[in-house]
This record gives sequence, structure tokens and C-alpha cells, in this order.
Amino acid sequence: MIALPNITTSKIAIKLKPVTETLVKKGHPWVFENSIIKKNKEGKSGDLAVIFDSKSNKFLACGFYDPYSPIRIKILQANKPATINSEWFAKKIEIAYQKRVPLLQTNTNSYRLIYGENDQLPSMVADVYDHVLVVKLYASFWFAYLKDILPKLIEISKANTTVLRLSRNVQKEGNEFDFTDGQILDGTLKNEVIVFKEHGVHFSANVIHGHKTGYFLDHRANRKKVGEMAKGKTVLDVFSYAGGFSVHALTGGAKTVTSLDISKPALEIAKSNAKLNNFSGEHAIIAGDAFEELQKLATQKVTFDIVVIDPPSFAKSATEVDRAIASYKKLTKLGLKLVRKKGTLVLASCSSRVTSETFFDLIEDVLQKNRVRYTIKEKTLHDIDHPIGFKEGAYLKCIYVEID
Repeated sequence: MIALPNITTSKIAIKLKPVTETLVKKGHPWVFENSIIKKNKEGKSGDLAVIFDSKSNKFLACGFYDPYSPIRIKILQANKPATINSEWFAKKIEIAYQKRVPLLQTNTNSYRLIYGENDQLPSMVADVYDHVLVVKLYASFWFAYLKDILPKLIEISKANTTVLRLSRNVQKEGNEFDFTDGQILDGTLKNEVIVFKEHGVHFSANVIHGHKTGYFLDHRANRKKVGEMAKGKTVLDVFSYAGGFSVHALTGGAKTVTSLDISKPALEIAKSNAKLNNFSGEHAIIAGDAFEELQKLATQKVTFDIVVIDPPSFAKSATEVDRAIASYKKLTKLGLKLVRKKGTLVLASCSSRVTSETFFDLIEDVLQKNRVRYTIKEKTLHDIDHPIGFKEGAYLKCIYVEID
């Protein structure tokens, strides 16, 4: 492992508004700037905020202080005092790993080891691709604690190589410690593209330049499900990106699979991912705007046995929720025009601000208004390596609709 800097941090004593105190006691991991009513000094990124009960003056919680974010404190421990050190981190990593053990007993060597606040390690994601561990930081306060947490992450993941990825905001936050996005922290990396398995199907992830940590692991269970449904079928994979659903469908025995995405480079990755596996079906690609291309297919009266529509997040802020709902409704209508009778429409959302209840309801609303005879076959949420530890940590939902 490279020599990591010793970064000096200090403690800040803090008191909160009563309503926020109650939320923290109940386990909510965020404290916003406007919820702080008293602090004994100004803090810097990585300082440990120690929150005291405003009535009893006793320990309430502690967390990382982040002067760059409106979420000023990310809670680590509440209600019971703790020393935040390498032993504390090791326990949290061990607990997180044990949750993933059932997944690792399948033919899968790629998984999310740490899922931020949901594993009580806020603003950090750690993904494993075969022998490579990719640690992505979404807050600069982690720089001071990498030396405490990395050894256990490497040990438990059995990684030969560790790559550091930094979110855009962290790259901009005056990183005086010379950490860089794509930096190798441990071991060597012969090729930045890593081939890995999920449920026996091969994929690749560019761990240096790929989106997020290199790949989107969260839909693994849904991709497997579509693959199991696909034998002898025609499949349309909309917003296919690197071909997750497409490749599972092909290896599952689909007759033809069409991957549709606006990004030509992503479609090239989808084609190369497919070629990592054995399949006999035909793989076609369409590069273009999903709404426009779906309308063209509908006009041409092209239909498929299975249509998967998995768009990127449509609601990054509360102001975008109404527009997101309208987009999901439009995609559902377009999808209905492209599914054959007795076919299956698979619709997904990764917008955390659109709840699963809202999402599932709006789809049924469209189905009923269009007088479609249908059966809801299944509704799914997060896979095992993306546990939900608090309300805002839930984002993924997927529904399988059979058209009668």
C-alpha cells in the first residue's frame, strides 16, 4: 500500500435543534447546516463532530464534519459513545461483509462491499470486481481516515489491487493531499478494464475511467431474472448503457436482443460485454434518444416479447419530481405499444425522490387508463449488497407487467 498521509483532525462540540435531535436518536444519518444551533468552533473537513443532548448535555452522537456540504454532519454512531478508529471501522466492514455472504455463494465475484450511510460509512462506496477493490469517495473528510479503513477493506475483500475514485465535488474541494481520481492505492493494475462475473455471466468494468466505480451492480438480480425469462424470446433493452439486461438475455437464450442507448461508446461496451459470453441469438443496437427511437419503433409497429426500460435518474432534486413522473408515464405508454400480447414489460426507476409506491402506482394508472389487461408478476427493490439503512437510501425499484 502507498504511504498515506497523517492528517490532523480535531473534535467539535455541537448542539442541534430539538426536531433534529429526535431524528438523530432514531438513527437518521444526516444533520443539515441549518439544524445546528451551537458549536464551540469552526470545523474543517474530517473533524469529528460530537453532538450533545441539549437538555442533559450527555453524548448524543458523533459524525464526520463536512464544511463543503449542506449536510454538515454525517452521523457515524448515535446514542452510545464510541472511539472512531481502525477497530471501529473494522467492525462496520465485517458487519457489511456478512450481509453479502449469501450473494458470494453464487457464481458471482462482483459486489458492493460498502454502501455509504446504509452501512454506517457515509459518503463512501466500495465495490469489488474480481480481484480489484474500487473505493469511491463522495466527501473529502475520508482522506483523514483512509489509513484506518483501507487495511480492513483490502483484507476482507481479498483484493490484489485497490483503486481510488473521487466524485467531481471531492476533486474540486482543494485536495491538498495529492489524492487523484483513478489513483492506485495498493498493488498494481495491468489493465484498467476488469472482467468479472455476475451469476455466471461475464461483464467488464473500466475501474479507472468508467461511470461511478466502473459498472452499475445494483440491477444484478433483475438482470438475472430477465435472462431467465428470455429463452427463445425477442428482447428490447432501453437505456441499455453497457448492456446489462441485454447480455443476460442473450446468454439466457434470447432469439434477438436490441440494445438502445443514446451513447455510441456505451453500445460498443455492450457489444464487447456480449462477446465475453457464449450465445447464439442476434444482438442489434440502436443509437439515439430513447423517447424518439421508441416512437419510431411504435410507428413501424415493431413489437417484442420482453421490453426492459431502465432510465437514468430523472429527479436529482425535489423540483424535478413532477417532470420525472411525467417521463415515466410517457415511457410506460411507449413501452405498451412495443410489447406483444402475452409479453412482459419491465419498468425500473433509480430516482430516490420518486418513491416505490409512487412509481408502482403511476404505472398501474397508465395501464388502467389505456384499458390494458395485465398481471403484475413481480415488484422488486434493492439487491442484497445494496441494503437500505434509512428512507433516503432507497432508490431502486422494478416492476414486471405481463400483458394479457
